[in-house]
Formats: sequence, C-alpha cells, structure tokens
Amino acid sequence: MAIGETGMVRTSVRTLIRLTARPDTTGFEHVPQTGGFIVASNHLSFLDSVIIQALLPRMVRFFAKADYWTQPGLKGKVMSGFFDAVGSIPVERGDQSASVNALNQLVDFIEAGDGVGIYPEGTRSRDGRLYRGRTGVGWLALTTGAPVVPVGLIGTDRLQPPGKSVIVPRKFELRVGEPIHVEKMGPKHGLPIRRKTTDLIMEKIAELTEQERVDAYNKRPDETAS
Repeated sequence: MAIGETGMVRTSVRTLIRLTARPDTTGFEHVPQTGGFIVASNHLSFLDSVIIQALLPRMVRFFAKADYWTQPGLKGKVMSGFFDAVGSIPVERGDQSASVNALNQLVDFIEAGDGVGIYPEGTRSRDGRLYRGRTGVGWLALTTGAPVVPVGLIGTDRLQPPGKSVIVPRKFELRVGEPIHVEKMGPKHGLPIRRKTTDLIMEKIAELTEQERVDAYNKRPDETAS
C-alpha cells in the first residue's frame, strides 16, 4: 500500500474514533519526533493496537495474528489491507521460535527509525488489573537503546469487552508518559538488568493507569485451562 494511502487510512480511523468515542488523550508531546522508539502499553481490549496506531502522531508497528492476512475473499483483502495500512506485523502465535524471531524483527524496525509497540503483559487483562511484565520489552530496550514511551489505556475494555464481537462507542483515555531512556547494551546482556528494566517500565505504566497491580504473569484463557 502506498504511503499516501497508509496515511489516509490512519487519518480516517483517527477521525472515526474521535467522533464516536471522544477519547481523552494526553502526553502526545512525549512521542519522539524522529528515530526509532518503543511504545509499551497496558492491554485491555482487542482494539488497543488500532487505537494507539491511529491516535499517536507517529506510526507504531504492533504484532497481529498472521491469520488476519490469510482470510479468504473480499473481507480478507480488506482486513489485510487495513492491518498493512496501520503498520501491523503478522506473527504466528504459540511458537517460541516465532516469538524470538518477532523480537528480532522489531529490532530491525527500530534500527530503521520506526516506532514499534509491545504489550509487556503479553495478553489482554480480563479483570482490569495490571499484571507482571514479561522481559521481552526489557530485552528490546536494552538491545536497541531506543527510548521507551509508556502508554496507559483506561476504559478501552468497555469498547469491546472480552469475548464480545460488538463494538460500542464509549469514552476512554489514552495517556502517554515521558520516555524512559536506558543504556544500549546489545542482545548479550544479563537477565537481572532485563528484569529491572522491565519492572521500571511497568511502574511507569501503572502510574499512568492507576490499575491494581498483580505480581504474577497474565495468561491466555487456553493456557489457564491447560
């Protein structure tokens, strides 16, 4: 998709969100104007990535299920075109090697000067609490030295509650915090500093959202059942 078309899609989605949900947004001045950066956000809704990609002043590339690019017919073509336009990256879920490759892919985007997004919790919070961060975000920050922009989403779970397919326009908040700067250490750094960096990022997200904290990893429903 051409750059002009990509910008048009993002602008259209941004306008639709602002007209229907009337979001309260703050802190956009904290998004770097140039260079690669990392957006680290809490995660409440399927729509979170689209909201961040549409509203932030620079494109942010988030992972999305590869299935979105393989749907048949006109619906599939529209869906894949949309995710391409907002900067999404297809990834296979549930495969450890795919997860490693995905992080390396984010490094490439950052080094090319792009913004990338990651949910340290790993999956949506279905009870509204903020779970312990997985260390992929710390690894990414320390490997690249890119600034980490914490984002706090409030109320996006009411737009499309977990398990529901209907989207209901409701007011929500998107708060952007000051960038977190860490030393560039490359991919060969120790786990303790990775854990410490991840915990710092989660603290900044918690300050934005004021969510109740949980000192445990969040799990997808299929993982909980197993």
